[in-house]
Amino acid sequence: MAVFKLKINGKTQEVDVAEDTPLLWVLRDHINLVGTKYGCGIAQCGACTVHIDGKAMRSCSLPISGMEGKSITTIEGLSENGDHPVQQAWLKHDVPQCGYCQAGQIMSAAALLKENSNPNDDEIDLAMNGNICRCGTYLRVKAAIKTAAKMG
Repeated sequence: MAVFKLKINGKTQEVDVAEDTPLLWVLRDHINLVGTKYGCGIAQCGACTVHIDGKAMRSCSLPISGMEGKSITTIEGLSENGDHPVQQAWLKHDVPQCGYCQAGQIMSAAALLKENSNPNDDEIDLAMNGNICRCGTYLRVKAAIKTAAKMG
């Protein structure tokens, strides 16, 4: 076990865990930020997506030992009031059905729009590739990203 000092959602947190513990389990089990979901455990489904230094990354496959000195943002840290443009567009387009994948979808979309404020369909498809939605709301996701881009 080792003590790691992490910057999560703008706050410094210390955790005492094994160095190979995935970031996902630190967030959920040690810091009680449960918005980030476990899906596949092999970085293929996108349910566990968070931002690491502004980039969308799969937290289930990131060992905590590599997270010190990085800025980690979870769905809880994206917006205090749920008023991030992507979150507003998600509601406008009624994207969630079961809702399980939505935190990962939103985090991927927010990272895309931070890098590219006006993505075309191909850029959206590329950025969202690997975010799996069992309910099949992909067309609503794309429409919501386009709306969020206009909201700026």
